[in-house]
Amino acid sequence: MRVKITLQCTETGDRNYITTKNKRNNPDRLELRKYSPRLKRYTLHRETK
Repeated sequence: MRVKITLQCTETGDRNYITTKNKRNNPDRLELRKYSPRLKRYTLHRETK
């Protein structure tokens, strides 16, 4: 039931992280504050396909 997702930075558009999530427990798009190496600070990353 777990699927691979990619997290994309909302400010630069870079796809920095790959993780998994359970679609049954989290049907909505995942949003996490992660470190952006290009900006050298923490930014909001959203799930992409």
